[in-house]
Amino acid sequence: MSPRDVVQPDQSLPLEEHPPPGKVPETWLLTLLMGLGPFSMQIIIPSLPLLAVIFSVPYATAQMTLTVYLVGIALGQLIYGPLSDRFGRRPVLMLGLGVYLVGSLAALLAPAIGWLVAARAAQAAGGCAGMVLSRAIIRDVFPRDQAASKIGFVMMGMTVAPMLAPLIGAELAAAFGWRAVMLACVLFGVVIALLALRLPETLRQPQPLPGLGGMARAYWQLAGVRSFRCYAAITACTSGVFFAFMSGAPRVIMDGMGHTARVYALAFMTISVAFAAGSFLAGRFSARMGLVRMLHLGLAGSTAGALLGVGVQALLPPSLLLFFLPMAIVALGNGISQPNAVAAAVSVRPQLAGTASGLVGAAQMACGAAMTLFAGAVELGSGIGTAATMAGCALGAQLALRGARQAA
Repeated sequence: MSPRDVVQPDQSLPLEEHPPPGKVPETWLLTLLMGLGPFSMQIIIPSLPLLAVIFSVPYATAQMTLTVYLVGIALGQLIYGPLSDRFGRRPVLMLGLGVYLVGSLAALLAPAIGWLVAARAAQAAGGCAGMVLSRAIIRDVFPRDQAASKIGFVMMGMTVAPMLAPLIGAELAAAFGWRAVMLACVLFGVVIALLALRLPETLRQPQPLPGLGGMARAYWQLAGVRSFRCYAAITACTSGVFFAFMSGAPRVIMDGMGHTARVYALAFMTISVAFAAGSFLAGRFSARMGLVRMLHLGLAGSTAGALLGVGVQALLPPSLLLFFLPMAIVALGNGISQPNAVAAAVSVRPQLAGTASGLVGAAQMACGAAMTLFAGAVELGSGIGTAATMAGCALGAQLALRGARQAA
């Protein structure tokens, strides 16, 4: 699975190597595909305290339905990327959506928390196909800077799913119980699978796939490129900021401040709006200003917001507004930086865009899973543990950006 040529980060494929305009997939469909995984991940978060009560387990055990979901996404993306480079984006996507539906049905029927956790892993492993393959499809069709812009617009639209998911989950659980939340995932998955049948195949030249050893060698080759490691680390660390917040926020808002799941879900919508605004800026200006400038701008905002969160939680009394405001600034910065970091990573070797997208996505989710566990362990309800974890991840992203500059 060795690449034929090494394409340097500041180059892009010539236009004639891209599919003709008639084969460019619709943006709205790519947005739905990318949103399936985040929607299914976040729809259950307001129900975590309820799950702990229903199954008579500690909150940390109920939280495993989130942590294991992230692990499932991480492992799934490692598989879908190289498979799509070999067999095409469309058939691998349909396989993933099938796995998602099986996992969602198993979660719907789960008789115990252990069953639910395992089903969520399968649900994640299938749902992540849309995340990794939508990025690869965009890179198949567009050169690097235009790909960053396109990913920005898709991620802007994608934020509607995670923005509405906590509210939908909270309302469904309150009205019909937590199983209604999983039923919503089943129905959403069926709709997405039917719509995905209209996708064209965008892979121009399949790459050989000589077994698991070949996949491992391809990942090792990508990991051996310093610029790829740095861009992947940027996406992982900025994602870690978000997942640390997502892990600690329900405990801070519902247990520490005494608010309801509905209040948490409504407040969380501001985070999605801020991320959508940042993604819009990435889509609007990445091609004009260049990837590197946008990365600097986005990471500056994310770091400032994370450090502000530490100061606010340490020095000021608990407040819903003051808890969410720093994260909104972080989300705005992440919306700017993440599309550019992803586009840079998958452009290091464009002929292995699927493999690169899978590895980047796996790094994001692995870091996210680790941060959910860490923030859950250090968060006692005051918000300080969550804010400190976020700040550590933001500083890690800054170190990775420094490494990317040195590798250029």
